[in-house]
Amino acid sequence: MKRMILLGVLLGAGALSLPLTAMQQPAGQQAPRVVEVQKVKDNLFMMTGGGGNSSVFVTAAGVTVVDTKNPGWGQPLLDAIRKVTDKPVTMIINTHTHGDHVSGNVEFPAEVDIVTHANTAANMKEMRPNSSAAPNPNPPNIFRDNNGKGLAKRTFTDRMTLGRGADQIDLYYFGRAHTNGDAMAYFPAHRVFHIADVFPGKELPIMDSNNGGTGVGYADTLSKALSFTSKNADTLISGHFATPTTNADLKDYIAFIQGYVKDVQAAKAAGRTVDDFAMGWKPPTGYTAQPARVLGNARTIYNETK
Repeated sequence: MKRMILLGVLLGAGALSLPLTAMQQPAGQQAPRVVEVQKVKDNLFMMTGGGGNSSVFVTAAGVTVVDTKNPGWGQPLLDAIRKVTDKPVTMIINTHTHGDHVSGNVEFPAEVDIVTHANTAANMKEMRPNSSAAPNPNPPNIFRDNNGKGLAKRTFTDRMTLGRGADQIDLYYFGRAHTNGDAMAYFPAHRVFHIADVFPGKELPIMDSNNGGTGVGYADTLSKALSFTSKNADTLISGHFATPTTNADLKDYIAFIQGYVKDVQAAKAAGRTVDDFAMGWKPPTGYTAQPARVLGNARTIYNETK
């Protein structure tokens, strides 16, 4: 009997200690923000994690960064840059308006030059949600919240050359695709081309009509990019693919986009609803597709197809 009473007391004490133990655990502890560094060339690095891939180009005058990741990831990106060079960041190139590519801008020094396509400069002032995301009538605007810090200081429309010789960067715009301001950065000394989210990886892209993107014209824009890279670049840095990629991968991706658009247009011609199409469509082997993108992109293509 005494043993049973003692056991009951111990069990009761254990039960009482559970909430106390839980209270002692740190709540909502955030995982460390780690930016991984991959060397592409001696002075050119691809940095992953925290949103879109960043290219970091160390020049004689300082460091140029292509895309600065999600909110709160600007400083981790700066910390990663300091591991490869002690030179200051002097320029940011933003490839398009989405928050996982531009939000880190506000964490860089105010004197850093920021270059975008003209349409992206306008889009960044608004920071509209992308058309494949859940509707949000009042999306946060990180630039408005920071009194305009991080917005573009210089823009281009079709092509722009920055620097010269071994430090040269050429910016290109081949037309609407992911958005209406998709800048692509070419490093001629290394034959490396940062294509960003126009070619995010082995997944269905966002065809963001809210920010001027297109579904019907997407593959044509990529084909123009491939026409350039097939002659001038050996290595491509995509928006989210974990490692650098190639022209052969881009060629396959164009065929993937063409197939998706063809399937959407065939569904519309057959009188199917957008929702019916989205529920039944599956990506080909080797590719992935988020359901929200399948549906949002299909809506864009239905609207563009007469």
